Amino acid sequence: VTVMAWGFAMALCFALGLIAQQLAFIKIPVFALVAFAIVIFGRYYNQPPPAGLFVMMSTAIALFIPVPLTQIVAATGLVMLGSGFALIMALLYSLFLLATRKRTNLPAQSYQPETISESIMVAGFVSLALSIALVLAMPYPYWAAVSCFIIIQGIHLRTMWIKQFHRLLGTLIGMGVAAWMLSWQLTLWQVAAAILVLMLCIESLVDRHYGLAVIFITPLTVFIAEYGSGLPPSQQLYQEVIQARMLDTALGCIIGLIGGMAMQSAKLRAPLHRLERWLLARFGV
Repeated sequence: VTVMAWGFAMALCFALGLIAQQLAFIKIPVFALVAFAIVIFGRYYNQPPPAGLFVMMSTAIALFIPVPLTQIVAATGLVMLGSGFALIMALLYSLFLLATRKRTNLPAQSYQPETISESIMVAGFVSLALSIALVLAMPYPYWAAVSCFIIIQGIHLRTMWIKQFHRLLGTLIGMGVAAWMLSWQLTLWQVAAAILVLMLCIESLVDRHYGLAVIFITPLTVFIAEYGSGLPPSQQLYQEVIQARMLDTALGCIIGLIGGMAMQSAKLRAPLHRLERWLLARFGV
């Protein structure tokens, strides 16, 4: 059920991103709405890391990859096909668990205080990172948004500092790995195999050591973004990609850290708390 929900979310958010890229003035509002929804639902259902990271990434990439209006349905269909395959694999694995392990009761879901206010702040700062990257005309603004999202997810400032360090160091090493892999001039089938291996590495490491996972997340995002256009990057282009990736990541980390500090401020949180209490009272929650 969880995989099905995230699969539908990814397909929907990817489609919204492709639609929003056709109208530049709705890019930021759509992205902010998606970010808010990802955060609030992820927190309400107590989703473990990486939670909505890849849904956020799919939305951000969809806002900027060159997909014409006539290809939106086909591109969304490919995402749904991938989600459907993941759902089948999750179903088989769930049946295996039911057959081999003792059943446990599902944890009860309940609303936690400050979920709405924190979701608003996270979505606001992630959208701010994307807006600044657009104003600065950065070639890959979605990397700034994704970096900010990862950093600001920390609850305590110490956690954010650690994540920021891991993010920067992992990205630096990952850029070297990405440059090395891009220099191979892989065919499309080899790219697909490389993405599969990178995903296996990421899923194996992300819960254990975030810094090591980022080393593989970096080339994965480069491969998806660059080869997703159908034009394999040239020697000169991938060097530009590496440099842009570092700048976008640094910007996202800075905005994420500022957002984390703002989330610790009682004065800034007070108006959002009042808004949250009003909404909860209004809808009888």
